[in-house]
Amino acid sequence: MNAQDLKNSILQLAIQGKLVEQREEEGTAKELLEKIEVEKKRLIKEGKIKKEKKQLKISEDEVLFDIPESWEWTRMSNIADMYTGNSIPKTIKENKYSKVENGYDYIGTKDVGFDYTINYDNGIKIPFEEDKFRNSFKDSILMCIEGGSAGRKIGILDKTVCFGNKLCSFNLIYGEPRFLYYYLQSPLFFQAFRDEMTGIIGGVSITKLKGIIVPLPPLEEQKRIVAKIEELMPYVDKYDGAYSEVEELNKKFPEDMQKSILQYAIQGNLVEQREEDGTAEDLYKQVQEEKKKLIKEGKIKKTKTLPEITEDEIPFDIPENWKWVRLGNIVSVLGDGIHGTPVYDDRGSYYFINGNNLNNGVIEIKDNTKKVDEEQFLKHKRELNDNTVLVSINGTIGNVAFYAGEKVILGKSACYFNLMNEDFKYYLYWVIKTKYFLDYAIKKATGTTIKNVSLATMKEFVVPLPPLAEQKRIVEKIEEMLPYTKQLVKKVD
Repeated sequence: MNAQDLKNSILQLAIQGKLVEQREEEGTAKELLEKIEVEKKRLIKEGKIKKEKKQLKISEDEVLFDIPESWEWTRMSNIADMYTGNSIPKTIKENKYSKVENGYDYIGTKDVGFDYTINYDNGIKIPFEEDKFRNSFKDSILMCIEGGSAGRKIGILDKTVCFGNKLCSFNLIYGEPRFLYYYLQSPLFFQAFRDEMTGIIGGVSITKLKGIIVPLPPLEEQKRIVAKIEELMPYVDKYDGAYSEVEELNKKFPEDMQKSILQYAIQGNLVEQREEDGTAEDLYKQVQEEKKKLIKEGKIKKTKTLPEITEDEIPFDIPENWKWVRLGNIVSVLGDGIHGTPVYDDRGSYYFINGNNLNNGVIEIKDNTKKVDEEQFLKHKRELNDNTVLVSINGTIGNVAFYAGEKVILGKSACYFNLMNEDFKYYLYWVIKTKYFLDYAIKKATGTTIKNVSLATMKEFVVPLPPLAEQKRIVEKIEEMLPYTKQLVKKVD
């Protein structure tokens, strides 16, 4: 239950006579209606309100729930004088009424908030002497009755104003204005209001509005109901704050939990170390020997020697049998896509992808992904294979995917690297997904509007490397644990 649900429950209890007790000494709503009728006749005689057409008797089908014996069901027009305001063209409003110093504040639909507040400081005033504009008075209620905010923008006035034609003024004949104010916010009223809406824009006519039924308590009980609602509302606000915090935590929980699991993984804290796994130093030496062999055979190119890793670059401790290595030293090649634009061909069989096509381990071919023909593919293709990992390095940084034989050419925002050992790629995938990598990449990125990570930065990234057997156990443990984070969130919800 969110805060709005809680508020709705309180208002529903209020209008059903279940929020406060009934007291015999407070009389009945029938007696109140008689007083209202006397007051109404007086106001009609004085010309302050118009005589209303007699409303139909309330049928049993209209009554949605039982109310206390001392209450009465009545129609809106029996307890309130209701009318809409005056429309003012924008140019006249700005030229004639924006410089008036003394006058009634003019309230338009935009000045009544969804939070039940009224903004009086819009700069528009109607001179007191201009009597062609309708007034709504202090303690009267304004409600939008036309358009998208119909029935949802409601406010109670603390002074007399002029108002717009899409607003209806409810001037209570005799009674507690704030009881009607809260009734208009209740789910019961809103449903009745929605049932009467017509037209493309959506609105309720004054005639229909006047016929909506109201559960009416005796006057003193109205006052106690209002006092109880206003006593409870601050608690609803506190609940709203707490609920929002919990919701935010729930939303962040899977991501935060995943970050924690991955951080544990790359620090050697997720699975145990085993002596029989050997060391990452031995693994690294094997990789370097294989690399020399491939260079000698002309299968890969010799690359520039990367700088030694300094103590300042090491962010955390790792197990003794692990090793800090630069990414560039455990790959056979590291590059990016073309820095220009290929010639597109809607009939082509190959796709031109960028960093935004990389998502959670897969290359996503989208509806708007551009195509190229075979000639462009052969011209711009890169050396992608089963050992290839792709990472977005421009704009959105850190999207990652494996290459699985897709017919693609790369744009400059997609970095690719081919690991010396295919088994490395699964562990490296999760390393790239860590906050550690993202923080490094963002810190090193250049550009203001669009961030870009250079290939040199990628090559120099310092990887915490475990022995190969431990890498496999780490990957298995991560893939075992991550689904539980989502299940935990459901339980919290």
